[in-house]
Amino acid sequence: MVTKRQDPVVVVKLVCLQAALGAAQPEEHREMAELNPAKEGGQAEEITEMVCLESDLKDGEMREVEVGSHKVLLVRSEGGYSAVGNLCTHYGATLSKGALSGSRVRCPWHGACFNIKTGDIEEYPGLDSLPCHKVKIENSKVFVSINKKDLEKTRRVKEMGCRVAGDSSTVLIIGGGPAALVCAETLRQGSYGGRIIMATKEELPPYDRTKLSKAMNVKADSILLRQLDFYQSCDIEVWLRREAVSVNTDEKTVTFQDGSVQHYDQLLIATGSRPREVTCPGADLDNVTLLRTPEDSSRIHQAALGKNVVILGTSFIGMEVASYLSATASSVSVIGNSAVPYQNTLGTEIGRVARKMLEEKNVKFYMEDGVTELTGENGKVKQVLLKSGKILPADVFVTGIGVQPNSAFLKGSTVALDSTGAVIVDKFMQTGVPGVFAAGDVTSFPLSLRKDKMVNIGHWQLAHAHGRIAALNMLKKQVGINSVPFFWTMLMGKSFRYAGYGEGHTEVIMKGKVEEMKFLAFYIKEDVVVAVASLNFDPSVSQVAEIMASGRTISKAQAKSDDMSWLKLP
Repeated sequence: MVTKRQDPVVVVKLVCLQAALGAAQPEEHREMAELNPAKEGGQAEEITEMVCLESDLKDGEMREVEVGSHKVLLVRSEGGYSAVGNLCTHYGATLSKGALSGSRVRCPWHGACFNIKTGDIEEYPGLDSLPCHKVKIENSKVFVSINKKDLEKTRRVKEMGCRVAGDSSTVLIIGGGPAALVCAETLRQGSYGGRIIMATKEELPPYDRTKLSKAMNVKADSILLRQLDFYQSCDIEVWLRREAVSVNTDEKTVTFQDGSVQHYDQLLIATGSRPREVTCPGADLDNVTLLRTPEDSSRIHQAALGKNVVILGTSFIGMEVASYLSATASSVSVIGNSAVPYQNTLGTEIGRVARKMLEEKNVKFYMEDGVTELTGENGKVKQVLLKSGKILPADVFVTGIGVQPNSAFLKGSTVALDSTGAVIVDKFMQTGVPGVFAAGDVTSFPLSLRKDKMVNIGHWQLAHAHGRIAALNMLKKQVGINSVPFFWTMLMGKSFRYAGYGEGHTEVIMKGKVEEMKFLAFYIKEDVVVAVASLNFDPSVSQVAEIMASGRTISKAQAKSDDMSWLKLP
């Protein structure tokens, strides 16, 4: 029997708002909507300015121009001019400093891509598109026009539909991260008129999880990806504190922890991953913690103030936590089992740079070591015993030793898992069960960049892309995943960027000056570049990502050459 949950605290009830144009936009996107009245005849007032001569830009060039103090990206491509907003809708990077390739521009910071003619977002992270402006050429001069009401807008929410009377179908999305959200939005953008339910065990609707280890005092409501009224306007039901415990693909039902059962016509599994826990004696002491939720982040931040902190793990979460807490804790100690941080991902040379950055802030490292026991007083952790025999004082112990797929609820179902517990999908994000899709960190999917090698990659950007592809295939569009993995990590206010898939690389070729913290690293396997990383070398990683996205190969010889003109995009 299928039952409906009626708890108003948990279910965000949906009302299809009548305002057709602005309904799908959060309040901050509508704040300028009433700034200027429309002209007689319904035309809004415009500001038009001459921004350059037609001959100022060659084909394949772009620049930032100003129209009414509004920053605009002006592009000349394929023989014509176009103008869109110049700030990436993810974190506000200046797109004119990014990588232009054909009809799209890639953000220099985190790899989001936008169509230069429509402004539409084509690659992630981020959710929104760019405002698009009119361009005309008169007497060899280029003019750009902007509606006055759009002057302060730096982003554009794509038009969304809502439920349609008579459509009784249901898409059930299990999970509340970026894959779940992008899937729901893409369905509404594609005129899906059925019911959409997003059920998550989280306390909050989708939020920016990447900030939890970079800014640990962040307020939960400040990192929401969408406000609640957005979901209401698009008829997307958000069920909070609803953990799935089993799936019956024969009956097309999902059972939740509270005993309720929900039927679906199409299902998306987007439950992400969970941190691995330390298993040594004393692991159950107070202040022995993981980092996954805003509550975890806030708890660690408060507990660490003026205290001794020990962090187990020298990959991205552990290092970012160490970086942040170095300014607030009495002491920070980091334990790693490799010779240097990031050894298996970014390599030895970059690992040394990262270690030095933190050591300059008095972070102490205990490498090629491990934890044998945690001891405490009055139920709280006080010391960490290492395999080497060293004893570290600890008021707070944070574990950052990797993650594992959140897929236990699928055991016993017909949904296939690999040996790690990841859900196996094809390039359409489809499982082996018709109508059942999966996306994000929980999946093992074919990476086109590496000849469809099956991989599990926990990148924020890829989760967005997976959600979009799953939705398009729910809409019968037959679109495969073709994204280049892209991620970033922040240490002491400096951002390391990475694109590609470097697992199994056998050589690293360094460009620039590592000692000056300005470099570009090429990861080589079988004489080709399989990944790239940088520090203070923008927009090189975005340029390489665009080359990879085009299907072109970068040779080891090119990476080694002093002539880097091949980085220039067509």
